[in-house]
Amino acid sequence: MFERIVVAVDGSREGGKTVPVAIDLARRYEATVTVVHVREHTKYEGTDVDLGPGVPAEELVADVVRAFDDAGVPARGEIRRVNPGNTPEQIVEVAREIEADLIVMGTRGMTEWKSLVLGGVANKVVHHAPCPVLLVR
Repeated sequence: MFERIVVAVDGSREGGKTVPVAIDLARRYEATVTVVHVREHTKYEGTDVDLGPGVPAEELVADVVRAFDDAGVPARGEIRRVNPGNTPEQIVEVAREIEADLIVMGTRGMTEWKSLVLGGVANKVVHHAPCPVLLVR
């Protein structure tokens, strides 16, 4: 059923809750996993400014991939660098590229109303994904 799973991670404490859920699903379905981290960047006075969490993107993804490997789940990592606001599109694009059967991602605790009004990342992914999306709160 789920042969290829995309796991979107953002480096937040809340987002870290997705990994154990995704490990469980990947084991049950003998799936391969692509861990994707989308890092937003912008320019300020000619300098590239990383808008992501304090941990470097490469380290974040390597740690998550290692967790899957340690659990016996084949995984690879992918980092996308984008302009602010383009995170949902990149998650959906990765899912399309690998022909994912499922996307697993966290929510940042935004209320449903606030997410609908502001257009949260998870909300946009759910509406544009080519496959089912499992949101872990």
